[in-house]
Amino acid sequence: MEILIHVSHEETKVALVENRQLAEFFFERKREAGVVGNIYKGRVNKVLPGMQAAFVDVGLDKAAFLYVDDIYVEGSDILPGEMPQDEQSPPPALSDEIPPEGMLPEDPASVPVPRPEPSRKMPRKPIEEILTEGQEILLQMTKEPISTKGPRATTYISLPGRYLVYMPQVNHVGVSRRITNEEERQRLKEMVNALKGGKGGYIIRTVAEGMSESESRSDIIFLELLWQDIRSRAETMKAPSLVREDLDVVFRTIRDYLTNEVETLYIDDLKEYKRVMDFIGTYMPDYASRVRYWEGTTPLFSAYDIERQLSKALEKKVWLKSGGYLVIDRAEALTVIDVNTGRFVGENDPESTILQTNLEAVTEIARQLRLRNIGGIIIIDFIDMEKEKNREKVFQGLQESLAHDKARTNALKISDLGLVEMSRKRVREDLVHLLGETCAYCDGKGYTKSLRTIAYEILEELRSVPLGGQNPKEKKAILFVHPEIQTVLQEEERDFLQAVERKIRRQIVIKSDPLSHIEEFSIVAP
Repeated sequence: MEILIHVSHEETKVALVENRQLAEFFFERKREAGVVGNIYKGRVNKVLPGMQAAFVDVGLDKAAFLYVDDIYVEGSDILPGEMPQDEQSPPPALSDEIPPEGMLPEDPASVPVPRPEPSRKMPRKPIEEILTEGQEILLQMTKEPISTKGPRATTYISLPGRYLVYMPQVNHVGVSRRITNEEERQRLKEMVNALKGGKGGYIIRTVAEGMSESESRSDIIFLELLWQDIRSRAETMKAPSLVREDLDVVFRTIRDYLTNEVETLYIDDLKEYKRVMDFIGTYMPDYASRVRYWEGTTPLFSAYDIERQLSKALEKKVWLKSGGYLVIDRAEALTVIDVNTGRFVGENDPESTILQTNLEAVTEIARQLRLRNIGGIIIIDFIDMEKEKNREKVFQGLQESLAHDKARTNALKISDLGLVEMSRKRVREDLVHLLGETCAYCDGKGYTKSLRTIAYEILEELRSVPLGGQNPKEKKAILFVHPEIQTVLQEEERDFLQAVERKIRRQIVIKSDPLSHIEEFSIVAP
């Protein structure tokens, strides 16, 4: 894997490239910084008992949404022996070292910490007994604002380090599921348990595999001091205010992605390169040789064809190497992916051709989900297969491809209709929303009415115009339309237009306005 960082005055772009293909993309604009991972001191605006949630003013355009299960209550912390699930099969919050879709999709600053399971002896209090309007609280953003919704927040704070994620309110040490060696898992867990202070828990990240005691101690000391500083600052601040801003996109990339899997990290800005090398030299000297300043005559993103690949990621149709293709359609609450054989006709029987297309599709679907940052409910319509073993093979291939995705996914087996229902955790807008906006011309419909449809609507409207005099030339009806509609009415539909003139006993004068919308028209009939 290679990491490309392009820095300009207005924004910083990061591309993760696997085998010269764009695998993930994220960016940070100077005027649109993300909020995931930021810690705020907020003021409760409204408590909603019916939803068991609250809205908290943190100084942003939209209030943060806080659900009752995301509120830490003093005395409800978990002890190591009280985890709701076995450590070998940790709960979703622990099983993902990094959250699914932050401004950096893999930013551990927004890892949801494990929340206490309500016990039978101490049921969770309703939100109206925990929060009151006007109350000031410390909270961390876990989701960016999406569409009309404000950011999502939690009062369970998580602070990421290089090897560990510190959770001040939770007494538990968890190990990333991506560390599979049982002896290494046990070694790391025992080491962190021995080194950590009193209250507080840790998630041991994947990059910590092989971590030494000194590296663990340094991370723990730094993170616990950072938490003390955050608490001290929060006490002196008035709500709403930003207590701690998360690292910028460059340092988050280094913290979260610069591992042994990365061959090279290129930066095309000399000032940023020197800043990164100062950090690397102090905290990650073993990786210094992998960080390079891009000195090529061709711009970095152009050399790797990033912009073209980004443009293709905004298109509905995605071609497969065999000649088949995917069609990706977004709806309000779900995404539908349709698999088609396209130009691929195969060489053997139809079932073999369909199987080969579906198997090729699963790899590309998994890549597109990561690249486009598609979240929520996803329906995949595979080409129908008659043999059950082929369905199993395709589903297994999908599961294996999704295993590379750090976002939490859950897929159900292929149904009799050839459909896979799955979900992917969403924290922010997908790539289309981040890089684009609703089409101002079609208003997001994805189409405009045909020229003939518009022309016939105009003719129908003209028939309701008040009648003119006995002589059609005495009174006129003036029609203002788009130039293309004028051409249709005066040429293709001229006989219908003349029939309307005779009916309303008026001469119809058509005037065009090139600045008008193609569906807009107006009639003036004095």
